[in-house]
Amino acid sequence: MLTVAALLAAMIATADAQPANQPPTTNPAAPAGPANTINNPMAVPGFWDPRRRPERPDLSRIAVIRFLTETDYPPFNYAGPDGAPAGFNVELARLICEEIKVACTVQMRRFDTLVSALNSNTGDAVIASIAETPEMRKQVDFSDPYYRTPARFVSRRDVAVDDMRPEALEGKKIAVVAGTAHEAFLKTLFTEAELKPYPNEDAARFALKKGEVDLLFGDGISLAFWLNGTDSANCCVFRGGPYVESRFFGEGVGIAVKRGNDLLRQAFNWALFRLWEKGRFTDLWLRYFPISPY
Repeated sequence: MLTVAALLAAMIATADAQPANQPPTTNPAAPAGPANTINNPMAVPGFWDPRRRPERPDLSRIAVIRFLTETDYPPFNYAGPDGAPAGFNVELARLICEEIKVACTVQMRRFDTLVSALNSNTGDAVIASIAETPEMRKQVDFSDPYYRTPARFVSRRDVAVDDMRPEALEGKKIAVVAGTAHEAFLKTLFTEAELKPYPNEDAARFALKKGEVDLLFGDGISLAFWLNGTDSANCCVFRGGPYVESRFFGEGVGIAVKRGNDLLRQAFNWALFRLWEKGRFTDLWLRYFPISPY
């Protein structure tokens, strides 16, 4: 079995050989209609409107940025082979510091300690895939979002499931992790399907591989990682979607800063836009997600 670090290294090396898309001018994560084809495997999230360029703040007031991230959430943040922070979020943080032209550090901590560490001035910003929710906004401020966590359907390659409209999935067996927003979404909108709740993602994926269900519905980010890895054994593909309804799947992921730290928040907004405009965000995304969750 490959280690997480080795698997990620193999993914990134393979993706580096693929051409990068130009920054999109529309949001590819917008809710899709009744899709009947597999979505573009190279789609990249785009939250930036070239007609609405963020103002460049006074960056001379920023000397160093101390980023905090989580210890174990691959491929976004994890410990590399040498124990140093690695992953998409970590590389994005370093690109931001290059764009702002300041020094930065990245410290890993347990996820449940990140917000308290930020608010106790242990760090200046948290880049750890924290979802923007009304409850979280009471504790921190956020930069503009740089990705969302869409939901997706997956089927076996040898199963022809083309029409993903709710009425077309009547009677279809759909695996989903019990008690999740994905299950709630299916119960609300796909009322005629036969839901098969499982205790965790591994159990749901195993059921799909064995042909015990027709479809799996879950988090597009983790599913993209699974589809591109060895554990899936190239069994399956995305179908339909993506589904990004905010009341089920959140309003996006941004960089958290202490409440009222407008300078740093605006600096991140400016730097993220610049990285997207230059194509560097797209290049980074495709290295980690050659099979796009969108």
